[in-house]
Amino acid sequence: MTWWVIQTESQREHVVCALLARKHECYYPRIKHRSRISGLFPGYLFVRAAEQWSPIRWTAHVVRVLLSGDVPAQLPDKIVDEIRKRQIGGFVKLPPPTRLKKGQRVRIVRGSFEGQVAVYEGMSGKDRERVLLDLLGQKVSVELPDRDLEPLHLVR
Repeated sequence: MTWWVIQTESQREHVVCALLARKHECYYPRIKHRSRISGLFPGYLFVRAAEQWSPIRWTAHVVRVLLSGDVPAQLPDKIVDEIRKRQIGGFVKLPPPTRLKKGQRVRIVRGSFEGQVAVYEGMSGKDRERVLLDLLGQKVSVELPDRDLEPLHLVR
């Protein structure tokens, strides 16, 4: 069995999940922001199925099954497991937003460039940030761990 991604009509994710749960495992990850509850991927849910996908496609309120060519695109178990690991009390806990803003000046507090001031460019990968350093009169893009940077306005 594998996970497939199902697109639903707007605001019908719960109905589709209830209909599909009769024969399949269905997962609709939700988030809670302040007091508002919404889907992590509004209009989409995951279904683990092994049989023909056409009965799923023709379930009420299903718009389509995402395809790879002419077969359903397979979503690895690892991705669904990672989302489920972030779930607390029925809601997916999102990572905190980055504390830095693109274009913001930052100070490098560790490593080879310690003490240098740079311009924050954004995230470049897991726990990595990209900054622009002025080295020898040229702007050079450098990737550093998040913990090696601090906003310049916090430095005293």
